[in-house]
Amino acid sequence: MTDAHEAAGNGALLIDVRSGDEWKRDGRAAGAQHIPLSSLPQRLERLQGHEVLVICRSGNRSARAAALLRRNGISALNVRGGMIAWSRHGLPLGGSPRKRKKS
Repeated sequence: MTDAHEAAGNGALLIDVRSGDEWKRDGRAAGAQHIPLSSLPQRLERLQGHEVLVICRSGNRSARAAALLRRNGISALNVRGGMIAWSRHGLPLGGSPRKRKKS
């Protein structure tokens, strides 16, 4: 996990493929750019020539996204364990999670 954080700090793009609601509600890894998984195929050109790290909540969607990127000639790695592991390791967060309204 710290390898992913270090790679992001060394110029790799950190792409978060969670939904917009998750991105806003749950916070994010510091420095991450948001490209929902459903939008990724339309954004491939923008990622060409970059090393890309892909993150989601648990690592499942990001694994699919990383595979899609690699099939399209983009160097991509899945951040295994996703935001759950990122937070568990105490790595920096950007964007505070929104407080949920009480019902």
